[in-house]
Amino acid sequence: MAERMKPMGMDRALSSKMGAKYDPAAEAEVRNWIKQLIGEDIGDGAMNVEKNLRDGVILIKLLQKLYEGTSNLPNKARTMKLSYNTMNAPFKQMENIEVFLKGANAYGVPLNSLFQTVDLYEGRNMAMVVATILQLGTEAQRNSYNGPTCGSKPVEKHQVQFSYEQLKNSHGVIGLQSGTNKFASQKGMRGGFGAVRHISDIRADDLSRDGQDNIGLQAGSNKFASQKGMTGFGAVRHIADIRADDFNKESSTDISLQSGTNKFASQKGMRGGFGAVRHISDIRADQYSEEGKSFINLQAGSNQFASQKGMTGFGAVRHIADIRADDLDREAASTVSLQYGTNQFDSQAGMRGFGAQRHVSDIKVNDLAEQLRMQQMGVTPQQYTQIKREEEEAENDM
Repeated sequence: MAERMKPMGMDRALSSKMGAKYDPAAEAEVRNWIKQLIGEDIGDGAMNVEKNLRDGVILIKLLQKLYEGTSNLPNKARTMKLSYNTMNAPFKQMENIEVFLKGANAYGVPLNSLFQTVDLYEGRNMAMVVATILQLGTEAQRNSYNGPTCGSKPVEKHQVQFSYEQLKNSHGVIGLQSGTNKFASQKGMRGGFGAVRHISDIRADDLSRDGQDNIGLQAGSNKFASQKGMTGFGAVRHIADIRADDFNKESSTDISLQSGTNKFASQKGMRGGFGAVRHISDIRADQYSEEGKSFINLQAGSNQFASQKGMTGFGAVRHIADIRADDLDREAASTVSLQYGTNQFDSQAGMRGFGAQRHVSDIKVNDLAEQLRMQQMGVTPQQYTQIKREEEEAENDM
């Protein structure tokens, strides 16, 4: 018989991982149990256990011993015929393993607790083989086997019935999800059990008196200003509370960059006082370079296709109406751009002039829906009118 090729790559990693789950203590428990029941020794170590159990004969003998000594045998197991074949042919040995697996399932071992045939015959997962035998010992305890057993004790269903008084006693317990009443009373909880506790329920006089003399950073700083204007503890401090005469006199003659620059303009027009906003109109246009007056920058538009008619002054806003329509390309006058919508499903009714804004109300939603439906159905307007008439008549009959 040809040897099976050893696993490589990921299969080798999985095989090593399953081999690491092999428990020598569980193997010793299974070995002692089999020796007590049928007097067979399966050896020590995963390789010896695989060699002795591979033909399935010892496993079927173990199952026959359990069937004989179990008075409370499950009904499914009463119809099972446990027999094994002693031939060395591989398919016969695998048949013996299949007989054991079916007999163990009939005895009470769940399907998800049974190993696969190749797990034992090819030695892929010997840890699962040992676990199945231990589960078989657990089911022997459940079925009241009169001999030695192995494995953990079976878990029995334990259903507890609480009385009404016991359930009612739990109503006086406040869970951690609702908070804790260790340091505070329930006074002020007007909404009922489990309601949100507002921060206003904590009175300010419950706070420490020592901390009321300190002003936190959230309330501002009193290092360079007096407390005049602070109406109460924790109140907001307005900028107007800081008097300008408390600042350094030497810096009063400096204009910061936030207020603008006085390099090319005087301070004429600053009527609001120190720190007032400087308007754009305060900068006189005659102080700019004379050479730049003949250029129109991109912010003011382009004079490539339009005259300067309507430009009331340098820097003024150029309105769309200043661009005459007759200066544009005549070929584009019949084209409606995507910005104005689409004329695929509606006429140009309501468009009072070229370039005018088209309102959404000009396009009736019902007309669009009818056009789309007629296009999807692939019918002519006359056919679509007949279809709508038939639908209306059907609705009236209903």
